[in-house]
Amino acid sequence: MFSYLQKIGKALMVPVAVLPAAAILLGLGYWIDPVGWGGESVLAAFFIKSGGAIIDNMPILFAIGVAFGMSKDKNGSAALAGLVSFLVVTTLLSPGAVGMIKGIPANEVPAGFSKINNQFTGILCGVISSALYNRFSEVELPKFLSFFSGKRLVPIISSFVMMLVSFILMYIWPAVYSGLVSFGEGISKLGPLGAGIYGFFNRLLIPVGLHHALNSVFWFDVAGINDIPNFLGGAKSIAEGTAVIGKTGMYQAGFFPIMMFGLLGACLAFVKTAKPENRAKISSIMLAAGFASFFTGVTEPIEFAFMFVAPGLYLIHAVLTGISVFIAASMHWMAGFGFSAGFIDLVLSTRNPLAQGWYMLIIQGLVFFVIYYVVFKFAIEKFNLKTPGREDDDVSETKETVKVTSNTELATALLPLLGGKENIINIDNCTTRLRLEVIDSAVIKDKEIKKLVPGVLKPSKSAVQVIVGPEVEFVATELKKLV
Repeated sequence: MFSYLQKIGKALMVPVAVLPAAAILLGLGYWIDPVGWGGESVLAAFFIKSGGAIIDNMPILFAIGVAFGMSKDKNGSAALAGLVSFLVVTTLLSPGAVGMIKGIPANEVPAGFSKINNQFTGILCGVISSALYNRFSEVELPKFLSFFSGKRLVPIISSFVMMLVSFILMYIWPAVYSGLVSFGEGISKLGPLGAGIYGFFNRLLIPVGLHHALNSVFWFDVAGINDIPNFLGGAKSIAEGTAVIGKTGMYQAGFFPIMMFGLLGACLAFVKTAKPENRAKISSIMLAAGFASFFTGVTEPIEFAFMFVAPGLYLIHAVLTGISVFIAASMHWMAGFGFSAGFIDLVLSTRNPLAQGWYMLIIQGLVFFVIYYVVFKFAIEKFNLKTPGREDDDVSETKETVKVTSNTELATALLPLLGGKENIINIDNCTTRLRLEVIDSAVIKDKEIKKLVPGVLKPSKSAVQVIVGPEVEFVATELKKLV
């Protein structure tokens, strides 16, 4: 079950990866026309409408992206099956269709069916479609039907299976929808405190890779919160009543001070507390990791440098993140992102009509820079934590960084350390990690791998995650070629 949830979490990043495009288009539109929001500039309206086209169709993107992401060989037929499944479900469970099938007036159809076109439905359709693809994509039919064999068979099967799923959902969806809404409302009623709790668990789940599943609850329309699309929707979200100025963005804003400033304070603490002979090496590593965190919001190269060698310190990091999200939400300092809480997304969101007091996030970030530096430095020295540059001499030698100059070179270097091609069953990736299915994770050489990349995880005997960074997709492609 744990491994399956990880696969879903990883697959969710396929449709999420398109959000930066929406953020850029909407951000440019709001920059051009910050007052009229497209009403006073044709060019601004062009950008805002283009970005809105992505945001408005996120449920479909989730159905297609999750089906594609969870398919065994990332084939387009799986994506097509996801689309077919979504269209069948949302058509059969539309209020008009439900009323006709059940023979009841439209005003008596449960309210949940008017909201069937949502990300939760998209994820469900994607998961089922990928399972059907993995099961039936290699089935051979009799010769007179051979044209429909294999991958072509999957969308056809999906359409029939989703008819059955739609029939089941017709009776259980109202209860499921009510439960999701109740959960969303329960979190929302906690206000800033709920946002802070979310921020804490967002960081705490990163080591096991389940934070993506948690994010979908708060960032998208799984439980009625839908924070990212509502924020990026800007003026339209306000007009539709789905966004509230000073509230929408509360599950995003507090991450900016952490990713842009707080973790940089941690990097400085690592450098200052490193052994003198290791300080130059650690400085170069932390400079690169800090640059990525500040500008793009990619924090894993920093976090994986200490989450396992100093888990208590990582717990402090999770607590501080929760506090930051709580403060930003309490003070109604709002900003949002399409990818992550880095400088680029902050700049793009500043003209969004839902962005409030965004400049205060910078001041908050400077404060958290100092807090992280002081707290981390104190904890490292007080408890003699083996953070980067402070390892014992024999361990320090094994952690010496090995330079690689290309993705091909990195993949070539990783393959023997992963047990060779005979140990690898499947190669996949999410935003920053290689996600591998192997025969035996015990043969993998962790220490040697950590010379090449920020970290490696072994969630189970057959599952391995190698933390590479934003270039992971290219590394995965090269590794697949070698295998």
